[in-house]
Amino acid sequence: MNELVFEVTQEADGGFVAECLGESIVTQADSWEELRQNVKEAVQAFYFDRTPPPAIRLHLVRDEVVAVA
Repeated sequence: MNELVFEVTQEADGGFVAECLGESIVTQADSWEELRQNVKEAVQAFYFDRTPPPAIRLHLVRDEVVAVA
């Protein structure tokens, strides 16, 4: 595995939640910069006894409803 992919959603309060696709890793933060750090720390904790993949991809998923009329 070359990278871990996290699906990131923004909460109504402005914070972010990141959930890893393929591993049981989930974290959250109030800002994007804080989320980056929290994801790194969560990955390091998850892989405490083995080598983690060399890259992490944060994929921001945006859900927007647009009125037709």
